[in-house]
Amino acid sequence: MKISEIFEQKKTVFSFEVFPPKKTSSIDSIYSKLGALSECKPDFISVTYGAGGGGASVLTADICKAIQEQYNIPSMMHLTCVNSSKESVEEVLKLIKEYGIENILALRGDIVPDLPRQTDFMHANELVTYIKERGDFHISGACYPEGHPESDNMVDDILNLKRKVDAGAKHLVSQLFFDNNMFYEFQEKARLAGINVPIEAGIMPVVNKAQIERMVTTCGASLPAKFVKMMNRFEHSPEALRDAGIAYAIDQVVDLMSQGVDGVHLYTMNQPEVAKKISDAVAMIRNA
Repeated sequence: MKISEIFEQKKTVFSFEVFPPKKTSSIDSIYSKLGALSECKPDFISVTYGAGGGGASVLTADICKAIQEQYNIPSMMHLTCVNSSKESVEEVLKLIKEYGIENILALRGDIVPDLPRQTDFMHANELVTYIKERGDFHISGACYPEGHPESDNMVDDILNLKRKVDAGAKHLVSQLFFDNNMFYEFQEKARLAGINVPIEAGIMPVVNKAQIERMVTTCGASLPAKFVKMMNRFEHSPEALRDAGIAYAIDQVVDLMSQGVDGVHLYTMNQPEVAKKISDAVAMIRNA
């Protein structure tokens, strides 16, 4: 099923993200968790483009295929282009078609200083156009409530996002944020710019201090005073911080759903027990 069809059928879409195991971990480590995640009945599950060179696309596609065939849940495959040629993307698209995967999250991807950058795709909108010309896929894109870290200002960032949507992205998934007001302001700006596709709010439950420090550094998400106080209060008690982080995420999701957002995309960090606690807490709300 295409994600666009899910949004047509659901009042509020609730989806998950998982990532492939690291090279040092067994592939079984992700498959053992998909069963537990499937019990939460997400509307779809996205799978990130794992590290590992040419094998990354196959591994991601294999996981997407398993999600659809073993658990009957639509999947969305992440596809990056910053280090890809048109020929390599073409091969991935052939594999995706063979596997019956209909949904793709088109991303530029992170620039790796040590790797020579390919020049076939400079921006995600170029990848969106390329994919659209080569199959009947549902194409999604990423958005940044507080602006892309490399963008000069929010106006330019919204204009770039509009180019991505005009190129064919039919659904947007936001980067994580901890202040819902940031998302609401971004959403209003997007609508004023003529971006009328569904926008899912990306929520990441913070379960340890190292995680939040890493994510803030890479994503540039600002921390509201309420969140900082929570971290400072429980930083020396891992279990308490974990519970507080889950509670904070639940509070975010309840508020977002109450405000009528198109959907919530939960960054599960491959932790089914965390996803289940949040899913259970909002089960009645998401179906209201």
